Amino acid sequence: MDEARNVLERLGRIEALDRSGAARGELLGELRALLAEAEAWSRVEGGDASEGAVDGLRSALSRDMIAV
Repeated sequence: MDEARNVLERLGRIEALDRSGAARGELLGELRALLAEAEAWSRVEGGDASEGAVDGLRSALSRDMIAV
């Protein structure tokens, strides 16, 4: 469950940075790290739902033209 905790903690940091008006580059770094942690969680948990969530995050990041 460390993977799930990592994802939840990262989401909390991203929300706090967003509320504080953090620079775009700082947020992008956190989002990239979130993707890596979500992928790790997906590998551990498995299943279609976890893979779909990671694919959705990857797609959202790519729409913003973020290299991941």
